Amino acid sequence: MNDESVNQTSYTDPAVFADIAQRSQRLVSDFMTRHAAEMHEKAVDPANIGGAFLEMTARLMADPAKLMQAQMSLWQDYLSLWQTTASRMMGQDTDPVIEPEKGDRRFRDPAWNENQVFDYMKQSYLLTSRWLEDVVGEVEGLDDKTSRKVEFYTRQLTEALSPTNFALTNPEVLRATADSNGENLVKGLQNLLEDFERGDGKLRISMTDEDAFEVGANIAVTPGKVVYRNALMELIQYEPTTDKVKSTPLMIIPPWINKFYILDLRPENSFIKWAVDQGHTVFVISWVNPDAELAAKGFDDYMLEGPLEALQAIETATGEREVNVIGYCIGGTLLASAMAYVEACDDDNHRGRIASATYFTTMLDFSEAGDLGVFIDEEQLADLERKMDQRGYLEGAEMSGTFNVMRSSDLIWSFVINNYLLGKEPFPFDLLYWNGDNTRMPAAMHSFYLRKMYLENKLVEPGGIELAGVPIDLGTIKVPNYMVSTRDDHIAPWKSTYAATSIFKGPMRFVLAASGHIAGVVNPPVKQKYCYWTNTKKIKDPDKWFDGATSHDGSWWPDWEKWVGKYSGKSVKARIPGDSGLKALEPAPGSYVKKEFL
Repeated sequence: MNDESVNQTSYTDPAVFADIAQRSQRLVSDFMTRHAAEMHEKAVDPANIGGAFLEMTARLMADPAKLMQAQMSLWQDYLSLWQTTASRMMGQDTDPVIEPEKGDRRFRDPAWNENQVFDYMKQSYLLTSRWLEDVVGEVEGLDDKTSRKVEFYTRQLTEALSPTNFALTNPEVLRATADSNGENLVKGLQNLLEDFERGDGKLRISMTDEDAFEVGANIAVTPGKVVYRNALMELIQYEPTTDKVKSTPLMIIPPWINKFYILDLRPENSFIKWAVDQGHTVFVISWVNPDAELAAKGFDDYMLEGPLEALQAIETATGEREVNVIGYCIGGTLLASAMAYVEACDDDNHRGRIASATYFTTMLDFSEAGDLGVFIDEEQLADLERKMDQRGYLEGAEMSGTFNVMRSSDLIWSFVINNYLLGKEPFPFDLLYWNGDNTRMPAAMHSFYLRKMYLENKLVEPGGIELAGVPIDLGTIKVPNYMVSTRDDHIAPWKSTYAATSIFKGPMRFVLAASGHIAGVVNPPVKQKYCYWTNTKKIKDPDKWFDGATSHDGSWWPDWEKWVGKYSGKSVKARIPGDSGLKALEPAPGSYVKKEFL
């Protein structure tokens, strides 16, 4: 018996289907038991999606002439499609009525263009989805919040209804089904059940082969030592790779929404290793993955026990009072808040410690929060706070799910097709492994962050936010600033991050990198990928800034290194972690990054 027949037998064996049935029954039973008690307590529609669409429908129906015009426009588009399809079936060359947008990877299979039926199906879908999104987007009289919510969930609907997401309308799936006698669908069902089991009754889509990676073994492997620890963070100092180093140390504040090793995935794409190789003495904060015991930890606790305590520890370790600091995403928000706090509380113990501040994709003005703002209003926050009060934290998978929905075609439906319809195993990918390595959010911190910054946008108001009892003002920050944002960022839209250029009083260099929130930042020079834009003129309007910007090929990392070099001091003997005022507690990447929960 050859390998192919063995494989076919394994998937057509009645025992396989019996196992699927048994596991399915258990999952359904567990789901009903677990959720029956809490269903009556939950708001049926905490996001008020139904109310938003009802209001949109009422506004739409109030102008029947405009609705009729939109319907006629769709009919004319369909008529053109029918005519071009008929001409093509008779052997004529025709131009498509509509084509996928640049970067839309759903219709890459040749059959979507070569086969007349699938080409018609594709164009019909694109015409209908474009029409629906245009009609919804042109409804007048809706407030901004409702309009964005309707547009966002309409886009989710159109992406979900793509013909690529269904077995009978996806040519690649149909070929795989015919070639394997349906084994792909059986294997896909098994993958689906495994993902439900892995998510304890909730669908947790496998995006990568999680067995292919281990933190500290083949990712997060830059040599270093944990030299300081408190309840919220471990401070890692990395071993030098040069005989001499810059006298001013470098501290990185990563986001605590995910784990720090996004900047240390593998040696070839590790920003941390690259910075070490440039002669920086690099320190990184590794945040703890909190449980209910840390429920009361607030944003000000993260500030006091995070960067401010770390700065003192770095002085003990190196003898240097001044430090260059990088903040990534919410880590940058914390960095700016901490500097404003230091200015406001007039504490000489903390003053003068930051030589320069660098921000990676950081929001400070939240007035234009992009798609993430759809998930933040009073009703949704109240529901979220109710959940967090019960547990003491926000589960990491819930936060990750929100980010995935914002890019559902790439981070949801592509894996539905690969894992469940094609029956394939996900490809090993370090970035997606990190993306699934979720962290929790303490209830007090997360509620403060969402309310005071996203909902009320108080951070940019002088005195609008108090930290540790002290009103802060970002306008008091005078240190040199380097801000890098990314053009395709769906989490921190670059035009929103650009607002910081008008807030700080110190010198500012704003750099716009190509790609998105992660790939635009984690872009080592050796790859020669993407590009970035600079403009030395101080311009308030981001569009005008971009119009006058100069494009540069490759990574922005060397540009930052040239900039930060001006604030990095003289050359000194390389520092070995644990050989000075702070003892080495354990090897990098430490314990906090590996903390998991059952």
